[in-house]
Amino acid sequence: MSMAKSARDPQEAVDLNLDLRSPPESANKLPNTDSSFLDGSPSESPSLETTKGITAFQTLVHLVKGNIGTGVLGLPLAMRNAGILMGPLGLLAMGLISCHCMHILIRCARRFCHRFNKPFMDYGDTVMHGLEANPSAWLRNHAHWGRYIVSFFLIVTQMGFCCVYIVFLADNLKQVVEAVNSTTNNCHSETVILTPTMDSRLYMLTFLPFLVLIVLIRNLRVLTIFSLLANITMLISLIIIVQYIVQEIPDPRQLPLVANWKTYSLFFGTAIFSFESIGVVLPLENKMKDARRFPVILSLGMSIITALYVSVGTLGYLRFGDDVKASITLNLPNCWLYQSVKILYIIGILCTYALQFYVPAEIIVPLATSHVSKRWALPLDLFIRLAMVSLTCILAILIPRLDLVLSLVGSLSGSALALIIPPLLEITTYYSEGLSPVTIVKDTLISILGFVGFVMGTYQALDELIQSGDSLTFSNSTVFIQ
Repeated sequence: MSMAKSARDPQEAVDLNLDLRSPPESANKLPNTDSSFLDGSPSESPSLETTKGITAFQTLVHLVKGNIGTGVLGLPLAMRNAGILMGPLGLLAMGLISCHCMHILIRCARRFCHRFNKPFMDYGDTVMHGLEANPSAWLRNHAHWGRYIVSFFLIVTQMGFCCVYIVFLADNLKQVVEAVNSTTNNCHSETVILTPTMDSRLYMLTFLPFLVLIVLIRNLRVLTIFSLLANITMLISLIIIVQYIVQEIPDPRQLPLVANWKTYSLFFGTAIFSFESIGVVLPLENKMKDARRFPVILSLGMSIITALYVSVGTLGYLRFGDDVKASITLNLPNCWLYQSVKILYIIGILCTYALQFYVPAEIIVPLATSHVSKRWALPLDLFIRLAMVSLTCILAILIPRLDLVLSLVGSLSGSALALIIPPLLEITTYYSEGLSPVTIVKDTLISILGFVGFVMGTYQALDELIQSGDSLTFSNSTVFIQ
């Protein structure tokens, strides 16, 4: 998203994939094939060319559920890294800035659609045409790199989601298994006797065969079933989690208003990870019956998402304080009701993995198979998928701290896609027409904010990983190390 989120919702994964097709081959196909999946129809059907589009309410639903994923579960710990005052204010500011950058992207895309008489313009195309409109001859000559940069960061983001999912799966399953002997129907009992089991890294390897089988599914129609199952399980789990949090809130006066400035960069990475859904806005706009209403729907949807994030993050931190863990599911009581929440989320994330994996696979696999004969295309396709899912598992084993993986992915790729590129795109697109100094300053400040978060968040996450490398016990990889 998203913890992974957009980790995020599985629908976003397919939308992002459709946002990455190369312009020469699919500029005319993209609007129809993209809308097919959200409508629940097979994308292969040629009759989808007559798809009428989705309503404003359907667009709002897709936008909200495209943002709500595992990222929301890591926000209470993000609040701990910022403070009970700076956390909610920072998350609110992040939501407003992210929403503004999405509006910038939409405005620039609409401009180029009108200029080139195209029905749809994806993120990569928009950045490429924005560089072509720049007065700098060097940028115009290298405009195609804009598409490559966007595609690279989207691949990094989606692969990062997959790594987060593996860590999340291992942590939650390990806790369920270790506490199964003492799990009761009494959700108010504080006594928990854990039975030590195998290393968390072995749990990650346990999931690998299942993940390999899931990623071999290449049919969007089948993946739609996984998407529906993931949405249902995550929604039920989130409702149960929220009702538990609000039952008992301790005195918040002992919590710091502002945390250490060093950990604030970790908050930035997790927050931007949660709001990382900018790749879904252009496909959604294209699906609408009346696209002129999309800016209003986007503002409403992002307001709902921001309010939910601030509420869950703040209440979670208030409820658990310094004991809050990388995923709030790990703070739930040891009774069957809340253990079932972890199991439901495990099922949801396992289903979501294939959909998030779909994005980088659909970028990398066709590029590789285009250089071999048709006879070797399928074996190469399967080999690449196997190699990619194994890579995500290896990276998850090497970086088992769920909170730091969230922050690292958000800082590294999320800040580039959501905060750095859109303001610069607005400057390159409209500079020749005369931008006001206020707009230039505003865009420059947002890009600087994104760049600072990019550098500081990445550095802090890597530094924490290095420092905790020796002291971290993999048997409980989600415990926050001071």
